[in-house]
Amino acid sequence: MHTDRYIQTVRISSKISSISEQFGYEGDIGNEGFRMSNGIKDMKNNKGKQTTLFKNLESVPFTYGTIIFNKEKLVCFLEGINDQNNPSLLKNKIIALKEIINSPKSDREGLLNIDPNGDTISLRRDVLISELNQILEARTLERAKYYLNRLKNGVQKVKTNKLNDINLLRWKEYEDIITDSLWILDKRDSSGAHLAWYWGNFIPQIPHQMMLRYTKKGDWVLDTFVGSGTTLIECKRLGRNGIGIELNQGVAQKAKELIDKEYNRYKVITEVITGDSRIIDIKDVLEKHKINQVQLLIMHPPYHDIIKFSKDEKDLSNAKNTKEFLKMFGEVVDNATPFLEKGRYFVLVIGDKYSKGEWIPLGFYSMNEVLKRGYLLKSIIVKNFEETRAKRNQKELWRYRALVGGFYIFKHEYIMLFKKK
Repeated sequence: MHTDRYIQTVRISSKISSISEQFGYEGDIGNEGFRMSNGIKDMKNNKGKQTTLFKNLESVPFTYGTIIFNKEKLVCFLEGINDQNNPSLLKNKIIALKEIINSPKSDREGLLNIDPNGDTISLRRDVLISELNQILEARTLERAKYYLNRLKNGVQKVKTNKLNDINLLRWKEYEDIITDSLWILDKRDSSGAHLAWYWGNFIPQIPHQMMLRYTKKGDWVLDTFVGSGTTLIECKRLGRNGIGIELNQGVAQKAKELIDKEYNRYKVITEVITGDSRIIDIKDVLEKHKINQVQLLIMHPPYHDIIKFSKDEKDLSNAKNTKEFLKMFGEVVDNATPFLEKGRYFVLVIGDKYSKGEWIPLGFYSMNEVLKRGYLLKSIIVKNFEETRAKRNQKELWRYRALVGGFYIFKHEYIMLFKKK
């Protein structure tokens, strides 16, 4: 499971294996912990010095600790607790389970399993402790057994929907998935192949979050403005297949190089195609991979002419005016929509612009273009951004301009979520 909140520090040493075996812990892999890769990686430590790590390691942080249980024995143990009709005896059993978790050497029940294979289950330690505390704090025997049965179901069963792999019986373990409509993100993920070299590329956390919420492993994602390849890098990290379309051949080539550097843990397919997303034959592209539709559509078009990405007249950033931009954008939507599976999601990342003393609500204009094409609006997320390359190191200048011009400085963009009817 991926998360930006780190709760443990792990030191690389030859003792990692023995520690894991002794305590029955397994470190979940996050975006920047230790992920297998090809070749020796040179990493920077906190002081900026180059450090050579072991071969076949790629930098990604360990996150929440997990505990590996023997699944069958844990279920039997929980059932035995549930058979207790004496509240004190029930709580004593829960306390004993907490003791095993906190001091694995005290495990006389054989609940912990150092082998992650076979009939085992990994539970996030902090969530499990929280659930056990909830049982201990229950005021009635009935409520305590309700929480106990909920825990047992989470161990025994998996409940997901058709859109994603989130186990709803263990939903508390997914704190890394954002469900609010206001995203305040401190900084972009710059780990692995994510390099902020390309003007206007969006932060990796956006496709990361959208794929976790709206795709399953093995699903297909189409990005019609793939740019530096951010979406496809996240596809490789999360086990989704991805196709990206990019108008600029030089940018497409650079994206391919970066994507190839990202470790392909799940052996998925990623492809960058050079072409005009308004007219490219998407059907032909998909047929090469023996599919006819994708499960997630992502678009991060230019915010009209805020940044000129090329001199190509087919580039949306060269549209003569807002009306022409919206027409060109609509043509991209028209070309891609037939290949998005019915009932699946379309993610549009867009911002507004300021021109000749007027705020242009480009985001909502673009939203209306999508709605004209039969989509259902599901959410509008407002995401912060603290600086752009154009405004970097010019905060005082822009503040002065805002005071003189009577406007506010852009600090947000939109992530608009649509469902295909």
